[in-house]
Amino acid sequence: MPRVSRAEAQQHRQQVIDHTARLIREKGADQVSVPEAMAAAGLTHGGFYRHFSSKDDLIVQALRAAFTERREAMDRLADEASSDGSSDRSSDGSGPEVGSGRAEFLTRYLSDLHRDHPGAGCAAATLAADAARAEPGAPIRTAFTAGLSDLVDGYRRLDARAAGTDDAVATAGTAGTAGTNEGDRGTALAELSTLVGAILLARASEDPELSREILAAARRHLDAPA
Repeated sequence: MPRVSRAEAQQHRQQVIDHTARLIREKGADQVSVPEAMAAAGLTHGGFYRHFSSKDDLIVQALRAAFTERREAMDRLADEASSDGSSDRSSDGSGPEVGSGRAEFLTRYLSDLHRDHPGAGCAAATLAADAARAEPGAPIRTAFTAGLSDLVDGYRRLDARAAGTDDAVATAGTAGTAGTNEGDRGTALAELSTLVGAILLARASEDPELSREILAAARRHLDAPA
């Protein structure tokens, strides 16, 4: 059997992480087995321990990858909004800035596409229950908390770029500590909680009309002027 190079081994490891990140968002961390994760990446489960020390190790790496995927998408929106100079208010003077990173993020997050494809969606919504059931200090709970804090920072950056105040977010302090924009952090926490709750309820409802109503109501609430 040919020997796998270090580069190939790293590629295989990343493939397992990426596929597992999708699986745990679709099914929940407890419902994904090691053989299933390895098979999804096109590998046999016999080589699992060459890449990971345990299933918990894999789940934590996959969770981090899922949060990183979302944060990178948020940063791209923030950068695009900044480069476009999109800072005009909506035509009636209310709601988020037209073309702003925040407005586009809300559109994508509260969409049928996001609701119907959890495997490619926000880890905060799909894995909160897994983290909540874990004991304090458990690896998945620690990783979830770190990912959630990073998500809050990313959301604040979306708003800051539209307003031209990105430097304020960068210097506002580490997650969980008071910074120069503590009020903005509170707003971000409240709005993210609304988003996550809305997508969870919309997915849980078997009534399509109710599901759409939930997403639309959340959007109207978030669009309302402060």
